[in-house]
Amino acid sequence: MKTETILITGANGQIGTVLGQALRERFGTANVLSTDIREPAAYDFPFETLDVLDRNAMFELVGSRGVTQIYHLAAILSAKGELNPQWAWEVNMSGLFNVLEAAKKFGCKVFNPSSIAVYGGETPKIDTPQHAVLQPQTVYGISKVAGEHWGNYFYKKFGVDVRSVRYPGIVGYQSMPGGGTTDYAVDIFHHAVRGERYTCFLADHARLPMMYMEDAVRATIEIMDAPAEQLKIRTSYNISGMNFTPAEITAAIQAEMPGFEVAYEPDFRQQIAESWPENIDDAEARADWGWKPAYDLPGMTRDMLANLREMASAAL
Repeated sequence: MKTETILITGANGQIGTVLGQALRERFGTANVLSTDIREPAAYDFPFETLDVLDRNAMFELVGSRGVTQIYHLAAILSAKGELNPQWAWEVNMSGLFNVLEAAKKFGCKVFNPSSIAVYGGETPKIDTPQHAVLQPQTVYGISKVAGEHWGNYFYKKFGVDVRSVRYPGIVGYQSMPGGGTTDYAVDIFHHAVRGERYTCFLADHARLPMMYMEDAVRATIEIMDAPAEQLKIRTSYNISGMNFTPAEITAAIQAEMPGFEVAYEPDFRQQIAESWPENIDDAEARADWGWKPAYDLPGMTRDMLANLREMASAAL
């Protein structure tokens, strides 16, 4: 079997932290190079600082290390991007373009994640189909729509093997989120385990598509493993895990921790949430490469609480 050499951009982020570990377990630590704009606080794996806006550094690293796969996770997310749209656009678009050009030059396979942020007010909110109107209302969503089409363009024009999924909100215990509208669904668990009251920045009824981190990482690896001939979509696949409101995740936590309290003080992120789907139709991912989630809300809640309690005990 061909030896793969993996490069991850944005490896310090919420997904990159967990995906990096999964890839090291699979391909061997020496074959997975994590990169980010700054070093992690502590690490015992190959790491290089890399600014994805530095085209020359990107080309040098990919070429000198013989990289065969790039997982491009470096991005400015929805809520943080709205505070500085021009910066978010530059990082998200120029960073992607440097990755795609490097992949074209050196023959790399690319994972270029997209997001439910590509959808907007004109998209059906219930069972949002694979092929729907894309009218995002955030600079993050706009950059992801453009990124999907650039990936498709490089695949059709230059034969670059670009693959993508539209992540819903990701919930995981391994790392803190990085400035997204769905971050409440991670933060709420940390408050619960600390025995603190949580103030949610979304309204109690704001239903959004979500996914447990274990499912998100598995989906990423599975689409990269899929035979190329099975992949009929080279923009980005819808994938779905579960959907819930802040009130429903609160109730799920309270079923395990009856004294937990939540208040609701919606801010600007509520408007972003209202432009997104409530649940996603991922039939084409299931048919083309066998996608199927493993976790529902109760199962995710139990696993999150158990792992966060274990981490809290270990820190004492």
